[in-house]
Amino acid sequence: MHAFGRWQRASRVGFTYIGTVIGAGFASGQEILQFFTSFGEESIWGVLLATGLFAWLGSRMMLMGARLRAFSYEEFNTYLFGERWGRLMTLLVGLMLFGVTTAMMSGTGALFQEQLGFSFHLGVILTALFSFIVILRGMDGILSINTLVVPFMFLFTVLVAIYAWGSHPGSLLITFPEEPLHHHWFLAAIVYVAFNLVMMQAVLVPLGAEIEDESTIRLGAWIGGLGLGVMLLAFNFAMQVHWSEVAHLEIPMAYVISTLGAGMKYLFLVTIWAEIFTTLVGNVYGLTANLRQMIPLSDRPIVALIFVLGYLFSLFGFPALVRYLYPLFGYCGLMLLVLLIFRRLPNL
Repeated sequence: MHAFGRWQRASRVGFTYIGTVIGAGFASGQEILQFFTSFGEESIWGVLLATGLFAWLGSRMMLMGARLRAFSYEEFNTYLFGERWGRLMTLLVGLMLFGVTTAMMSGTGALFQEQLGFSFHLGVILTALFSFIVILRGMDGILSINTLVVPFMFLFTVLVAIYAWGSHPGSLLITFPEEPLHHHWFLAAIVYVAFNLVMMQAVLVPLGAEIEDESTIRLGAWIGGLGLGVMLLAFNFAMQVHWSEVAHLEIPMAYVISTLGAGMKYLFLVTIWAEIFTTLVGNVYGLTANLRQMIPLSDRPIVALIFVLGYLFSLFGFPALVRYLYPLFGYCGLMLLVLLIFRRLPNL
């Protein structure tokens, strides 16, 4: 493979990696505020640790997918956890993917209704239809949509940080009176990465199997990890500058964006929708690949069934399931993180 061709392929892998991690929680700034910004000056160490872990462990996850020829996350979990616990982990991941899929669909409806004045149902159905089209194109569709969306999101986050720096030069020494969610920045960064690792396997494992070339996988993982690091730093800094105003907001980045002027509001809304869209596509693709092994149906009816059920659940919201399952997913993520570090890569 040519050097340029490898970089091009690796960039698509990296952008897909970034698009898989970033969702509504990242775009709103709430995840970053809780897991990083609330630690003040020490938050930069948490971001750097998370960046390194994303690059290293994402690479290992894709390499395992490539060597196992695992086109769904079930084979990956069986290899890491063994036959018995692997089945349980696969079931939990499936529940998590469906839960987050429902929350994402509900989020797009709320975005259309609250911010644009359109129907909730229109937002959910339009997003589901676009996602359906992309998913049926397979991994190439996911690579293509992320190659289009992620550079735009990346530039937007950097623009936010540059504006924050320009309006508050030298604002790195800020006091943070609030008690952070976790007791130490190190633990917060580990929990954040672990939670995301559970989600990422749905896309990264089959992506590794699809790409195969290990040098491309490693390069793509580092592009994705470093890209995530820059975006985390950008949003983290912007919220540090406006800490007193955003500390208690549900969508802290909405306030930060409002300082850029009214015209930027709609660009921010497009960015949030795009981030939800890329995560939704990745989740449903991973869930479909796994269900295909259990249900004797082709992809089209499985994807349609997921979206119909997701739409129905989105009408009720998903707070109870998320409230009780997310802590469990976090613990599963910690086990996954440990096994990813210590389990040997399969032999070539």
